[in-house]
Amino acid sequence: MATKEPVSVYDISIEDANGNSLELSQYKDKVLLIVNVASKCGMTNSNYTELNELYNKYKDKGLEILAFPCNQFGEEEPGTTDQITEFVCTKFKSEFPIFNKIEVNGENASPLYKFLKKGKWGIFGDEIQWNFAKFLVDKNGQAVERYYPTTSPLTLEHDINKLLNV
Repeated sequence: MATKEPVSVYDISIEDANGNSLELSQYKDKVLLIVNVASKCGMTNSNYTELNELYNKYKDKGLEILAFPCNQFGEEEPGTTDQITEFVCTKFKSEFPIFNKIEVNGENASPLYKFLKKGKWGIFGDEIQWNFAKFLVDKNGQAVERYYPTTSPLTLEHDINKLLNV
């Protein structure tokens, strides 16, 4: 029996940091910023700092940031999910959810990332290039923008405001 293809991120379930299944439909009617993260990347400090700033500014206006640890790029996320969560919560005081470690490329890629990468993206095709690639998802569960890993989270503010109607 063929698995039904998701039509939005809300049709997908993922694992939270404790390994429990979580339906993304719980984020319905929110704007989502979905990011593959790593603790030992050169971009870790700036990205987490700016993601926290965005989250604190917009969480009460309908933004949710979903962070997915991934060890596929330079093995820069080698720890367990517990170690990753502790690092992020202790060093950066992040309040947005950190999920179970996933793969974003290849045949073992998370169904969420398989769905996100189906969009109309640039010259790199559908592969994620590195840690901290970002997807902006509208309130209907559709990826509307994809940003390169080097894109500063604070530069997304205009696009986030547009989706939040702020």
